[in-house]
Amino acid sequence: MRYIAIIILSVLSIHSSQSQINEIGIFVGGSNFIGDVGATNYISPNQMAIGGIYKWNRSTRHSYRISLTFTDLKGNDSDSDDPRRLQRNYNFTNQMIELSAGMELTFFDFNLHSGEKVSTPYLYSGISVANIEDSYFLNGTQTYQNSSSWVFGIPMVLGFKTTFLDNFIIGLEVGARFTFSDNIDGSFPADQVLQSNRFGNQNNNDWFTFTGITLTYTFGENPCYCIK
Repeated sequence: MRYIAIIILSVLSIHSSQSQINEIGIFVGGSNFIGDVGATNYISPNQMAIGGIYKWNRSTRHSYRISLTFTDLKGNDSDSDDPRRLQRNYNFTNQMIELSAGMELTFFDFNLHSGEKVSTPYLYSGISVANIEDSYFLNGTQTYQNSSSWVFGIPMVLGFKTTFLDNFIIGLEVGARFTFSDNIDGSFPADQVLQSNRFGNQNNNDWFTFTGITLTYTFGENPCYCIK
């Protein structure tokens, strides 16, 4: 029985040593849109973006992550280098709330219990869903439909994070979202009655990006590496 107890305690100790702590914090930065209205620069924040973020660090190399971000996506043809867009001179604004969930993978071990300062680049991807306002263009002016839609997407994020002070982690990241919609900017309304109002490249879906800083606070029990 004594040996069985030792084996059980060993297994529990190994499982505990693989466990890590939690992170909760904020994202602050900017957003920009890439679609049929406005500039086509991939990283060019023009609107404020703010949100909350939570991570469960499953190991020193990967975390499960969920975030909620708020922004007003904006596009203005006058900011484009395309002569056709400059001549058209459309602009739009769309209030958006995005929920994203997935996995974050670090390039190097990110051991929060080593007692030393640690840093690493990381990648994040998963799935996202955003609520947007339905709109279309009438005589060159964005017109809202008093309804909203859910837009699914795939986040692709590259970042760098480092421990900061005692229990804080600060990071810098750039994240693009490929969406399964072509009407965030009002260029491709789904309503059959509004088909004549469609314009732009209908073979390319919309993108948007978030660029900013994350600041998270770590909490939870440290893993135990010994059998008492």
